[in-house]
Amino acid sequence: MKPTLPVNPKPDYWSDAEWNLRVELAAAYRLVDHFGWTELIYGHLTAHVPGEKPHFLINPYGLNYDEVTASNLVKIDIDGNNVESSEYNVNKAGFVIHSAIHMHATEENRVVMHTHTRAGMAVAALKEGLQQVSMNATCFYGDIAYHDFEGPSLYLDERDRLVASLDGKHAMILKNHGLMTVGKTVAAAFQRLYRLERACQVQIDAGAAGKLNVISDNVAAKSGADTNAFAESEDGYGFGELEYAALLRKMGRLDASYAA
Repeated sequence: MKPTLPVNPKPDYWSDAEWNLRVELAAAYRLVDHFGWTELIYGHLTAHVPGEKPHFLINPYGLNYDEVTASNLVKIDIDGNNVESSEYNVNKAGFVIHSAIHMHATEENRVVMHTHTRAGMAVAALKEGLQQVSMNATCFYGDIAYHDFEGPSLYLDERDRLVASLDGKHAMILKNHGLMTVGKTVAAAFQRLYRLERACQVQIDAGAAGKLNVISDNVAAKSGADTNAFAESEDGYGFGELEYAALLRKMGRLDASYAA
């Protein structure tokens, strides 16, 4: 079952599948803004366009997240070229990080989300990285990767190293930089981003208050497996889709202009 999307006129030059993807991705930008995860105009959420060509959608460079809409998302190829007419350019650093993953798109990484949040950057700056100190953190037990800091990701040769660092996992901490999650759908990638951000927030808050109570490996592994399995077994929804449907309803009430 898919999240219910606002009913808006669809431009004839986009397929139903691409338009729905655009609406879901634009909503994710608004949600990142709603939760306060923005870093000025930086950070990116991207999605592989339906079809065989390695084209993906990315936010227009220079717009605030609450200005992103389904129709102004920019479609580019893995070389960073616009493949459709657009008045906007894209951020080179965002292109490098996201094209690295979209160049090797599999069913599990069709959507890529990357943020620079205060808590995320704080955990990315810690030697020990993400610690198993909350239920959300256990969701990434055995499924979190790390990538060494190389600067603002401006050079194409970093792409192979990014893919090698991810190594098939669903989340990655870019050391001294920020967070990244992937998913087969916008809902799945956002669910992981929410959980990872929450895990980082709890770790930083708890660490500031006292000594961390780290969950044992065997309990963390079982907790993560059980929590992730539960997230895709409710009422026939796929991973994260039940939660994302609720979030879309929230955004529809707050400001449905993302679907334009």
